Amino acid sequence: MTRLGFLLDSESCIGCHACTVACKAEHDVPLGVNRTWVKYIETGTFPNVNRHFSVMRCNHCDDAPCISICPTNALFRADNGVVDFDDDNCIGCKGCMNACPYDAIYINPVTNTANKCNFCNHRIEQDLEPSCVVVCPTHAIKVADLDNPDDETTKIIARSETAVRSPEQNTLPKVHYRGADPASLDPLRTAIADDGMIWADTTSQHPTAVHGGDGVVARTAYTTAHEMTWKAKVSSYLVTKAVAAGVMMVAALLVVLGHGGEQAAVGVVPPVVAGVFLALTAVLLVGDLKRPERFYYLITRGNRRSWLVKGAAVLGAFAAVSAAWFVAGVAESIGALQVLAAPAALLGLATAGYTAFLFVQCEGRDLWQSPLVLPTLLAQSVVAGGAGYAVMELAVDGPDPVAVQWALLAGVLATAVLVAAELLGRATPHVEAAVAAMARGRYARQFWMGGVVLGLVVPAALVVVSLAADSGPVPAAVAGVCAVAGMWCYEDSFVRAGQSVPLS
Repeated sequence: MTRLGFLLDSESCIGCHACTVACKAEHDVPLGVNRTWVKYIETGTFPNVNRHFSVMRCNHCDDAPCISICPTNALFRADNGVVDFDDDNCIGCKGCMNACPYDAIYINPVTNTANKCNFCNHRIEQDLEPSCVVVCPTHAIKVADLDNPDDETTKIIARSETAVRSPEQNTLPKVHYRGADPASLDPLRTAIADDGMIWADTTSQHPTAVHGGDGVVARTAYTTAHEMTWKAKVSSYLVTKAVAAGVMMVAALLVVLGHGGEQAAVGVVPPVVAGVFLALTAVLLVGDLKRPERFYYLITRGNRRSWLVKGAAVLGAFAAVSAAWFVAGVAESIGALQVLAAPAALLGLATAGYTAFLFVQCEGRDLWQSPLVLPTLLAQSVVAGGAGYAVMELAVDGPDPVAVQWALLAGVLATAVLVAAELLGRATPHVEAAVAAMARGRYARQFWMGGVVLGLVVPAALVVVSLAADSGPVPAAVAGVCAVAGMWCYEDSFVRAGQSVPLS
């Protein structure tokens, strides 16, 4: 049994970047991205200062989250324990980039597929050392067979005081550092100064820049930029599927309340609305792929452990039930609608909530690991369902507008409680940094003015007024539009803040 890893000796590293250059030459790595790079940090105060060097790369984890989340098995474990990749399978979903706690994966701008250090496996198979090992002038990079106690590098690891990056993530990384300053391995303990960094391509405005913080003990003098991967399309997809799921859940509730005979408002319009928003969801999901022409690999080459694949199955099943609902509605079959009510509601909940489990697989983003994500998504689906029906009632007389408004109000209040709990809760420093970015930093205006005021306060006030004054469908419809718009603002700030915390 062979289980390859690295020993990176920071005591010997001189920061010459030979490993970076050799890696780029060996693998034809384009400008702007890196499989291997050297990070410089500075500690102390003038004149007693020190500069420390650390080589950054894939950690070839024994429990690699990138393999679990990859929907098409493009990332896999080779027989020697190395985490390797197959360009021909990658659809460019970028899930692996958020799963990796080490910023080790990038999208190749030439192939639009995910690449990273693969231990120069093509060289290993020919009994050659990785290119970075060959060129290192101080032999600061060493290969270890961690399952061989007689291996010289493994002996060094065993008798030395070594460290690994982010051990709290429990990924069991196989890259060991000797003599590295702890601040160089923990990006939350370093800050990028406001004057930027000479020769480096990371600026003070980049998401990997941190300013201040109680744990900061060093200054980052050189590192590389890392892309924020999931943006507006992912935020929008969370909202579109919430609307699709919520409308069908409210329709199922109305059938249970005895309104199945309302053909248009219960049997026909809701599945049409759900179908439209499911189609938008599919367009957003496929459009966010770097290789959208390969989207069908989710089916033909699917990794059943990935929630991207499981989510696609959930969306397909929900679409099928919605189509059956439409047929039953057109046929005015109340009995069929009653039979479909339970699966429609359950699949609606699954459609709204499965992304919480996808976020859990994104182990590099601690904010997304919160147990509050699932109930928040479910509460938002109730909001979206009530909002959808409230808007529909402008064109189609609903069977029970009061019940719809109460559902909308209940969803808004539940969401408000969950968002407040998210803000007030404290977990890891990573979570605290992400919450700070969302509530007090770069995304604060969008979060407070959009997510809270527009998405929660205004809808709640309008629905209360509508219920108290019986003022017709317009206030409730306006409340619904505001709620959905505010939901997008919240989700977008949440998605971006989760990715704003540095990992390397």
